[in-house]
Amino acid sequence: MLIDLQLHSTFSDGYLTPLELAKFIAKEGVKVAALTDHNTVAGLDEFRQGCKMYNIKSITGMELYVKLHSKKFNLLWFNFNEQAPELHKMLRNSQIRRRSRVRSMLEKLDGLGLSINADLILDKYTHYIPDNHIIDDVLKNRVNRRKIALELGRGAREEEIIRAYFYNKKIGRLYESYINIKQVLALRKKIGGQLILNHPGKYNHLQKPFLLNLKRLGIDGMEVLSPHHSIGAVMYSQYMADKIGFIATGGSDFHRLEKNNAPIQCSWQYFKIDSKNLPGIDKIIK
Repeated sequence: MLIDLQLHSTFSDGYLTPLELAKFIAKEGVKVAALTDHNTVAGLDEFRQGCKMYNIKSITGMELYVKLHSKKFNLLWFNFNEQAPELHKMLRNSQIRRRSRVRSMLEKLDGLGLSINADLILDKYTHYIPDNHIIDDVLKNRVNRRKIALELGRGAREEEIIRAYFYNKKIGRLYESYINIKQVLALRKKIGGQLILNHPGKYNHLQKPFLLNLKRLGIDGMEVLSPHHSIGAVMYSQYMADKIGFIATGGSDFHRLEKNNAPIQCSWQYFKIDSKNLPGIDKIIK
């Protein structure tokens, strides 16, 4: 059975609405799916409605930016009580911190010669504020497009622009709003669900001591099948998940179809996630 437990919509850094996303994955033959927008649950109701229309089982989900001491990484959270006031308070606090950081960065860029109205941009976002959509807003201004083209060259990709303006030592770094993992674990005791280490191979988070520590803390599993993983990372994460007793999950991390006639438009063109290859997955998709 085809599943996809990592999808993003316009409620965070995706480019399809939750309803459009449900329609897209239905065409791909997905039978079970989770919308995992960053630090927000705002799109879940619409996604559930879309999944119902296309006969897809929807799993309650979210992707969190978390930290353990100085180590920062991402967790997927499934099957929790999304109505819990404590959850909304935690997410709102993270969104407020993120908004403050985005405002500061936009004001810096405006001072460096880009034409930016921070209030006008920020008013569009009531939940998580993603790097890519902020760059899209900046590029709507012709003056900004010209300046960026002069500085980075015509045809600069979105990732290059984000790196140049949001992760530049001379300008500053736009940090995510990380939540202490112990706060998440304490809340999970109240509202349930499974916590999964997200694409650990992407940021070199496959070290055995780190994984064992997460298991000790109460993390339930890790994402094994991911477009961010090499074949070697998939094989090693499968091995470690089995050794540690982790649930193995998989997701496409779908955000949008690629532009400029890219030969691969999305990860579903080169791999698909079959639940039979993921030990323990029934604990999530039951």
